[in-house]
Amino acid sequence: MQKRSMYNEKIHVWGRISLAFAIISFASYPVLASIIFGVWPNGRLIIQGLLAVAPVYWTVGAIEAFTFGPMLGSGGAYLGFVTGNLTAMKVPAALRAMQIADVEPNTEEGEVISTIAIAVSSIVTTLILFFGMLLLNMLSPLLESELLAPAFANILPALFGALGIVFLAKNWRIAIAPIVLMLTVFLIQPSLASMVSILIPISAAFTIGVTRLLYKKHLV
Repeated sequence: MQKRSMYNEKIHVWGRISLAFAIISFASYPVLASIIFGVWPNGRLIIQGLLAVAPVYWTVGAIEAFTFGPMLGSGGAYLGFVTGNLTAMKVPAALRAMQIADVEPNTEEGEVISTIAIAVSSIVTTLILFFGMLLLNMLSPLLESELLAPAFANILPALFGALGIVFLAKNWRIAIAPIVLMLTVFLIQPSLASMVSILIPISAAFTIGVTRLLYKKHLV
């Protein structure tokens, strides 16, 4: 128990340090670029832009923290939020790794497996990006060819389709509510497709409510 307590304490200490370092690193680039080139953005326009998008990102960030935190554990959550791309890569990698290892989320074993899976996913992503940048000039003619154009036009549907089937397979009854809601919304008002960042929290809240009702009726 004492070792477990020390482990959690170290995880939170280094996790907070890494998050603070990441925030400083992200903010330092535009600040340094403005200092070096002597060009500063208009503060009023920045505030106007933030007021339009920041509340949405704050909402999504809060939902992800409360949703993914218990699933990934403290180590996996800190590492995942620092490296980013949780929904598309880190969370599916962690869930699949725990499934293969036959361990449950929110357990000591699950936290270890989750942290390892997210670390490996981050390393692989970094290596792919590194070699991609090195070979970009060489691969550009192939990537921009007409032969591969249809594939690149369908990257997002393929990506989210592959991610969605993982969650659908776990409990298809829960997936019915958000699918019906979003299909209804987009059929009535197709132009709302550009407001995905706002619809995600709404869909999440709706799904949680419906799932709660299904749980009370012992249907999930």
